[in-house]
Amino acid sequence: MRLSKELRAFEQRIGYSFNQPELLMQAVTHASMSSPTRQDNQRLEFLGDRVLGLVMSTALLDADQDATEGQLAPRFNALVRKEACAEVAREIDLGAVLKLGRSEMMSGGRRKQALLGDAMEAVIAAVYKDAGFAAAQELILRLWGRRIYTVEEDARDPKTALQEWAQARGQKPPSYTEVSRSGPDHAPVFTIAVHLDDGRTAQAEAGSKRHAEQAAARLLLAEVETAGT
Repeated sequence: MRLSKELRAFEQRIGYSFNQPELLMQAVTHASMSSPTRQDNQRLEFLGDRVLGLVMSTALLDADQDATEGQLAPRFNALVRKEACAEVAREIDLGAVLKLGRSEMMSGGRRKQALLGDAMEAVIAAVYKDAGFAAAQELILRLWGRRIYTVEEDARDPKTALQEWAQARGQKPPSYTEVSRSGPDHAPVFTIAVHLDDGRTAQAEAGSKRHAEQAAARLLLAEVETAGT
């Protein structure tokens, strides 16, 4: 099987060349494009999630020899959550090579956080199946990079941290509103806005209301902490 010019360029972006290019093709194929002759990436996503978890568990243990389980768990969650996978996917422009059905294409599938996160896990699994654990581990550690060593800040629950910030300044707890919901029932995308008493606001989207609220809180928290007020 010969890869397209776009997929060969993607291999260069991730620094890995597939021995079995059909694995990469499967990894970038969304369920909306599956057919009897074309497998989608859902099974690879399942596997990639487990490979990512093992790599990150090991990396966190190696990075901090003295951390307790209670300290490691939120760091782990911050590194493997769908938002983190989607962030890495955006950095390597994974969305540009996704194979999507017309409905997903029209609804902005290449930018959807849940879809990007799933595809990132599928790419990890494809590398694992192509060349084994060591190759997948090397890919993950390189793409996640310094996130592994700076994860403590990201490991905070952003909703709790934002509420504490507001209360410390005499404000009411932040409020959250659903701006919109799009996508099919099996893969919805929620856009949530968070508001502070002082008028500042931020919004984000994710595949669940909870994740969208957390992402919006994280954005607003970063804004207020940068402003220093």
